[in-house]
Amino acid sequence: MAQLFPKSANVLAPASIVALLLAGGGVVGGLLAVDYAGFNQRRGETIEQPVPFSHEHHVSGLGIDCRYCHTAVEKSATAGIPPTATCYNCHKLIWNEAPMLEPVRSSFRTGQPLRWTKVHDLPDFVYFNHSIHVAKGVGCATCHGAVQKMRLMRSAQPLQMRWCLDCHRNPEKYLRPKEEVFNMDWQPPSNQEELGRELVAKYKVRPRKFLESCGTCHR
Repeated sequence: MAQLFPKSANVLAPASIVALLLAGGGVVGGLLAVDYAGFNQRRGETIEQPVPFSHEHHVSGLGIDCRYCHTAVEKSATAGIPPTATCYNCHKLIWNEAPMLEPVRSSFRTGQPLRWTKVHDLPDFVYFNHSIHVAKGVGCATCHGAVQKMRLMRSAQPLQMRWCLDCHRNPEKYLRPKEEVFNMDWQPPSNQEELGRELVAKYKVRPRKFLESCGTCHR
């Protein structure tokens, strides 16, 4: 019986298998790199909103505290989105005829709330409580980034499990005094880890074993 494959096939066959494995590994590696960078969480992407609200203008320019709009952040799992009346408190007097603020005026007239699009949108299987993080000394900027420099809001962190676990495993690297939680310009001191260990004890942060437990975030 004649030989079906030339002798060169003895080299080509294993070389093809190796090439396929490398290609497959490259694809998987690329997907992992995209995931690690946070692109699947829209990291760095500006999300279109009904009104182009500028945190830079309101926080840095006007000095408005986070809690003026996000009233529930200290007592609820959600920070809360301000009702139209909160916006209208100022904008019935200033920029009250600006075309880009017509959605605000229309919402106030009709009673229909503005449909804001969530920028930090965690999966439904993840439980995150704003109030407990605030109570333990986690600053707004730790998760949301330097919003006082954002003309339009965007996600600054990947908000992935590995990113959350880094803080849960090493809270002393991230905690700040409670009075600085809403200070967007606060910077960690040179002795941050020493300060952090003191705050872990002072604020009675749960042990690492509890913070790493699946049931802490997945309920």
